[in-house]
Order: sequence, then structure tokens, then C-alpha cells
Amino acid sequence: MDEEYDVIVLGTGLKECILSGLLSVNGHKVLHMDRNDYYGGESTSLNLNQLWKRFRGDEKPPEQLGASKEYNVDMIPKFMMANGTLVRVLIHTDVTKYLNFKAVDGSFVYNKGKIFKVPATDVEALKSPLMGLFEKRRARKFFIYVQDYEENDPKSHEGLDLNTVTTKEVISKYGLEDNTVDFIGHALALHRNDDYLDHPAMDTVKRMKLYAESLARFQGGSPYIYPMYGLGELPQAFARLSAVYGGTYMLNKPECKVEFDENGQVIGVTSEGETAKCKKVVCDPSYLPDKVQKVGKVARAICIMSHPIPNTNDSHSVQVILPQKQLGRKSDMYLFCCSYAHNVAPKGKYIAFVSTEAETDQPEAELKPGIELLGTVDEIFIDVYDRYEPINSDENNNYFVSTSYDPTTHFESTVQDVISMYSRITGKPLDLSVDLSAASAGEGDS
Repeated sequence: MDEEYDVIVLGTGLKECILSGLLSVNGHKVLHMDRNDYYGGESTSLNLNQLWKRFRGDEKPPEQLGASKEYNVDMIPKFMMANGTLVRVLIHTDVTKYLNFKAVDGSFVYNKGKIFKVPATDVEALKSPLMGLFEKRRARKFFIYVQDYEENDPKSHEGLDLNTVTTKEVISKYGLEDNTVDFIGHALALHRNDDYLDHPAMDTVKRMKLYAESLARFQGGSPYIYPMYGLGELPQAFARLSAVYGGTYMLNKPECKVEFDENGQVIGVTSEGETAKCKKVVCDPSYLPDKVQKVGKVARAICIMSHPIPNTNDSHSVQVILPQKQLGRKSDMYLFCCSYAHNVAPKGKYIAFVSTEAETDQPEAELKPGIELLGTVDEIFIDVYDRYEPINSDENNNYFVSTSYDPTTHFESTVQDVISMYSRITGKPLDLSVDLSAASAGEGDS
């Protein structure tokens, strides 16, 4: 412990593990510590006994649910966009060799009380029961515009400067109905509320293109992939990567107190009476509670079921997005389902999550519209956790705090936080210019 490090990372949550891996690969001397005796922090995966202990104390899980060790229940369940930034990070760092992925079966959207497959291309738009005949034609034209749009080719711009015109203005050019706009904005572009309509359209067009590219990558029913045995595999894979590049790991280290000098500068971390010196500290909000502020709460239901979510084509793994407007809410609701097909439950069992930003102090009532879509559940756990953000992770003081995980069931916002932190820690952007088509290793039976 009496060595000096470039960076000490506290907590083995997914964000912290990705950062320690990236920093180690780039030649930083990293010490990674956790007060827990397991990897994953808030984003760990639990077996059945651990799940029961966490939510039901000393009660034992019923025998008919099967063997405890066959369960890997993610506490922060999220799918990865097959062509998204997290996959680029995995390939960039070669972490893919430690993991096997499987494509996710379905991507759906809730509209007027029903579940529909998300149409992502002009061909799918024409088939979708979400829209009437004339609306399909308008949507098809809009999809073709997005598919053909190239930033460096003015001929594809149709006279629109997407850096200045708003999404609302582009959409009105195609005369799309509100319901169509709803699924495009929330289930394709993955915006979390309707603020995007007043922002430049470039971001939305790029997000739609990412969705379509990810969908095309595996020719599957969704643009998402997910690791076999659950997300708990990810922090461990990045921890292995860090160790390969000389990173040091210490689990089960109590306290882990960040030390500051008289000017408020980070100088090290103390645990069990020993202090490791460092230039910078990276941590999750629980390690520096006085440097973060509460910005919201996530409400969620964790359900064990013996069947897939109804009306999703019997998908073993699926995301359903319930746009805020469909529920009369300020924020979207998300359904996530995985099963024994991804080795996260025994044969015949499915794990489903319903999650959203809590807007009242009655989480169960808020989650009801999502829970009702699941059909019969064997067991249900309701959970609420606070979301924190750094007050002003002051780079001058050399501590960098990640934000808490949001309720989305995809990784796009999580990885943006990681990339932003990386560039603040190192003072340079993360270069992920890799050819994804040449690097499909590690995507077992995808």
C-alpha cells in the first residue's frame, strides 16, 4: 500500500472498472480498491440466495424456482447497442476475448395500450401495424432521408442544416403524426423525454442511424446484444484487463477514505491504517458522499417469471420502451427481460425488470402500467434507489466521481459518462476509431 499511483479507483462498479481498464491500457499506474468482497458495486449480479437476502432478509427462496447458482440477476440491467460506444470500448481494449455475447431477440414500444415491434428502417416502416397506410408512406420517406444522410455529402441534406434546424422542424417537413414521433424519439433515438424536439436534429439523426446500423449488424430482431451469464461479467473482464496492464486490485478493503491536503487536493486513500499516495482518485458517489448531490430516484420492480413477456413474439430477451406521453408521465418507463437463453436463470425461467425515474412517493403505483404488461409473475421485488451526481467534480482537486445509474435499459448514457470522465482525467479525448466490421471476435453464437 505504501506505493504511489497515478490513479486510485474506488468501487468496482461497471463505470469504475471500464475506467481502470482504459487508464491501465494507456500506461497509467492504477490501484483499484473496493470495500465489498465482490465485483460490480451497484451494478453487480446476484444469485437467488443473494437476491433474497438483499430484499427479504432471512427468508429462504422457494424451491420451485430452481438452483440459486443458476441465477445471475443484474442489479442495473442494460443491453448494449451492437454498434454503440460500449462495444467500441470493448473492442478497443480487446476485452471481447473474456466475454461471449448473444443478440437480444426483440425491441418493442408501447403505444395506445399495446406493445409493437419498433420499426427501424423504411422496409419495416411499411410493414408496421403502428401506423395507418398514409402515415407509413410519410414515415418511409423520413427513414430513407435518415438512412441516406451523410454529414460530408451536401446532396443528401435536402437543404437542411441539421446543426441548426430542430428535430421538430425536420419532422414537420415530413408531416409525421404525434404517435410516430413518439416511437421515433423514444424507442429508436432513445431520448428520455421530449426536450430533444427543440434541439438541433443532428443528434437525433445520428442516434437513429446507430439504431439501424446496430440492427443490421446481427440481422437479429433487435439492435442490442447482452453478455452470456449477465452483466456481472463486464466489471470482471475490465478488471482482468487492468491487471494484465499492471493494475493492482484489492477487494474487501474497509473504509477507503480519500485524503486531501490543506488546499483540497487529493493526495491518497487510507484503508486499515495504511495510505496509498496518488495523483488522482476516481470513484462512485458512495465513496465521496459530501461531493455529490441527490438528483432523483429510480423505482423498479424485479420479477421472476415462468414465461416471456406477452405480445413480444415469445422473445427470450427483450426491451420494451413506454414513452412518457403514453403514460402521462414526465419520463419514460422501461421493460427489460432476459432468460435461461443468456444463462441468467434456470431453464424455463425469465427475469424481468420494470424501471423508471420515480416521480411520486408511491413507486409501486407508478410501476403498475409496466408490471401489468408482464402477465403472471412468480416473485416480485419493489426497489427504490437514489440517484447522485457530482456537485462539481472539480478537476483542479483531482477527484472524479461518476454519476449514479439511470433507469434506462440500454448503455448509451452510461458510456457517455465514462468517456466524459476519461477525457477529464487524462486531458485528452478517448480515440475509439476502430473498424468494427473487422473486430467481431468474442461475439459467441450471436
